Amino acid sequence: MVPDRPDDASPLDRYFWARHANPKSGWSRVATMPLLMACIYRRNWRGLALTLAFVLLNPVLFSPPEDDSAWMTRVVYGERLWTRESHGWLSYPEILNVGNGLAVAYALYAAVRQRPAETALATALSMTLKLWFVSEMVHRYENRAE
Repeated sequence: MVPDRPDDASPLDRYFWARHANPKSGWSRVATMPLLMACIYRRNWRGLALTLAFVLLNPVLFSPPEDDSAWMTRVVYGERLWTRESHGWLSYPEILNVGNGLAVAYALYAAVRQRPAETALATALSMTLKLWFVSEMVHRYENRAE
């Protein structure tokens, strides 16, 4: 099943979400967080630039999925539905994004200061919170589909 397409969605909006829903897009983006932190920690500016370019281009690099059978596809469809809803920044699951943002900020600080254990722990916490959040997006999508 493919998510509903609101009448107010622009063709660009539909193009972006459809291509971003490819599981290759989502899973390859998961790998970028540790890579970004490693590039900052090691002062690999070329690697950092290439990784950031990939992050920016990633949502449109892959073809749209044929169905929603992949977990990561349901993540993206759920996120699309969630972004169209009105919710407070301290509501659940948004609070997971707030925690994720704080963890990323600390990971960046630790990477710049070249503190390996702190960089690794903050990066792991960030990724845990992000995966928890996207899991909630799957629940939203599946609950809406029922």
